[in-house]
Amino acid sequence: MQTREQDASLTPHRFGGLLWHRNFRLLWTGETVSGIGNSMAAVGVPLLAVAVLHGSTFAVAALTAAAYLPWLIIGLPAGAWVDRLPSRPLMVICDIVSALLYASLPVAAWMGVLTTGQLLGVALVAGAAAVFFDTAYQVYLSALVTAGNLMEGNAKLQGSASVASIGGRSAAGLAGQAVGDAAALLFNAGSFLVSAACLLSIRTGEPPRKRPKRTTTVRAEISEGARFIFRDRLLRTLTIYPAVANLSYSGSTALVVVFLVRVTGFGSAAVGLLMATGGIGGLLGAVTARRIARKLGTARALLLSTLGTGLFGMFIPLTATGPRAAFYIIGSAVVAAGITSGNIILVSFRQVYCPAPMLGRVTASQRFLVFGAIPLGALLAGGLGTGLGVRNALWVLLTIYALSGALTLTPAVQADKNLPAQPPCPSQQPQ
Repeated sequence: MQTREQDASLTPHRFGGLLWHRNFRLLWTGETVSGIGNSMAAVGVPLLAVAVLHGSTFAVAALTAAAYLPWLIIGLPAGAWVDRLPSRPLMVICDIVSALLYASLPVAAWMGVLTTGQLLGVALVAGAAAVFFDTAYQVYLSALVTAGNLMEGNAKLQGSASVASIGGRSAAGLAGQAVGDAAALLFNAGSFLVSAACLLSIRTGEPPRKRPKRTTTVRAEISEGARFIFRDRLLRTLTIYPAVANLSYSGSTALVVVFLVRVTGFGSAAVGLLMATGGIGGLLGAVTARRIARKLGTARALLLSTLGTGLFGMFIPLTATGPRAAFYIIGSAVVAAGITSGNIILVSFRQVYCPAPMLGRVTASQRFLVFGAIPLGALLAGGLGTGLGVRNALWVLLTIYALSGALTLTPAVQADKNLPAQPPCPSQQPQ
């Protein structure tokens, strides 16, 4: 049975690469459009809370916490269910649910009944849909393209996500100023429908899922995925580092809108344009990740992305109106380049390294810790911002982020030029 596009590697040097292949192109198009909408929401929802509801610093930070809290609540069982269920129908359902949720915000605003509670509720439920979608997406991509094309596929998707971030974040500020912060969120709702339509148009089938034994419980399957990670020195390191990095950096991003609007005095349009600069850095990271990995090796390229870019985050708290806006532009762009490059390497490594029957569980177990740190970081940021002031809170969080890269300096990562393609010990393979 065909499990991946058989012609995905026949023309490796053709300009555009995987974009010539219909099914990947549909996935790429849907995710790019959806990424634009998500980027608009990343700016638009906090702007709605700040400008329309006059939310407190802690309330705005709590929106970020609510969006990622589902990773702590359902992240682990989601991985087990993704390994049991076909990925594409699950992703389509998640897209439709998200579209309805985000469409409810402008409707409530126009009716005069929008509350902070609704914003938090939408962020929470949409975050739950994202848990299932993101886990299924990692599994689906590995079924859509050949193993040799995974890094190219991840690089193209990360690159388009960065372009979407540039366009979406700047468009959110401009649209908020032109048509209102609430109306601008309709673009986000529509983007999920485009993503669902593209997924429904893909023709490549998925390999049949191995049904668990009747005596196998979801809890047992979750435990198997978690044990696989924590018995493997490399996977363990590459789970702990991004968890600490996410805790600190996501905390800083939860305060950015409040910082730029209330502390430095930028308007909505300027906030959108400034936040788009991270997308420029992300695009640079996506474009260069494969080249750097080929030249240095994936392990050394990962160390470069984690150790070489974190310090630039320290520029962000120096931001002010006028020429000092350059501190935000440089800091956010370089950090985003490092994050994107590192993500491409890590995701491609995991998709090859982990056995296919448990890729969903391994992905979800890692993201339970990695993404589960985000709501904790956002709540920490809210507390620090309230107690120390927003600028001082950014100094604390971004110092932690700059130091977190040292966690990758372990023998497991430094053992070879490249990250391995399979676990070193056969006993680690699932039975």
